[in-house]
Amino acid sequence: MSSTPLAPEAADLAPTWHGLVDDAATFPPGDADLGEAATAYEARRSLPWRGLVGSFVVKDADLPRLRDFDGPVAVVITGGAGQIAGPLDLAERLGIEVAAVEIALRDLDDLAGNARRVTAALDATGRDVRLHVELPVTRPSAGWLAAADEVAAVEQRLKFRTGGLDASAFPASADLAACIDAALDRETPFKCTAGLHHAVRHESRDGDWTHHGFLNILLATAAAWDGADLQSVAGVLGEHSADALAESCRELGDDLARARRWFTSFGCCDVTEPHDDLLDLGLMEI
Repeated sequence: MSSTPLAPEAADLAPTWHGLVDDAATFPPGDADLGEAATAYEARRSLPWRGLVGSFVVKDADLPRLRDFDGPVAVVITGGAGQIAGPLDLAERLGIEVAAVEIALRDLDDLAGNARRVTAALDATGRDVRLHVELPVTRPSAGWLAAADEVAAVEQRLKFRTGGLDASAFPASADLAACIDAALDRETPFKCTAGLHHAVRHESRDGDWTHHGFLNILLATAAAWDGADLQSVAGVLGEHSADALAESCRELGDDLARARRWFTSFGCCDVTEPHDDLLDLGLMEI
């Protein structure tokens, strides 16, 4: 894949939105063809709003098909800690820039031990790569908190799953609020994945479940960092009013951008949807 020249910016992209959305087009429910998704990512670099999009998210097994890809890649490890080194070695041979590694903890009975194994496995590669450790989004238990401590101790990051293909994959606002609070208590950045197609909390098309909104999560993060209690943070996550959320964003101004230090990004299978929502809400001009 050849390098795509960058077009001049039509307008400045506010720091709040820079790199907010990771392109996860090949993951459900998008399930885009890898080659087509990679080509679209590279072509998007000529658009004025290209700064909204961060990494291209790809499964470790798909790396061999990304030879000469032009852009930062976040590699999702589909196995355990022992599977981290191989994809990083392969990416180096293929000339692929790995911006991050993402891995879900599988040993639910020993989350802390699993987290230690994962962080040690990355450290053993000798590579300075960002790591996102996915913990289950539930009311944090002692084991959950101990795992978060392990991630924080090596100054890596957490990852929270905020949706999926059925109602059971969408966490309750109270549980998500508790996870955000635990991350901030440890001054540990986090990203989110799945279900965040739109800016504002909304019902699914068939009304079977409720999707979280990425603005809700960003504003909830800002509120939690400012010391709001869990009930208040959950209330922000549960807000359905687009006008209210947009107004809160405007009122916070630079403070909202500072919340991005903690809520770093989210994966989305159609990056045009977050872009269009921000335009419609008057929060972005490009």
